[in-house]
Amino acid sequence: MKRTDLEKNKGLKIAGNMKRAAIPDRFGKDAAVPLDKREQRKRDQELGLVPFAVKLPMDLVKQLQARAEAETKSMNDVTAELLQKALTKK
Repeated sequence: MKRTDLEKNKGLKIAGNMKRAAIPDRFGKDAAVPLDKREQRKRDQELGLVPFAVKLPMDLVKQLQARAEAETKSMNDVTAELLQKALTKK
């Protein structure tokens, strides 16, 4: 085998080991545990939440994101709050 082939194989071995490695604990204990979609859906149903897909202009989405970040709330909370305010005004 040529030296370049050996180096290439070594690189592939390193890349494979990196893909198999677990997420380190420094990001939080539950960082390695992904949220189960079924459990998340069940929690949302218990809270009375319903998925509602809407297509919005990008500038409006950026405003919503900025407002959510400023108020340290989720996008869902900010959107629900604004919709509720708009609907009660009319």
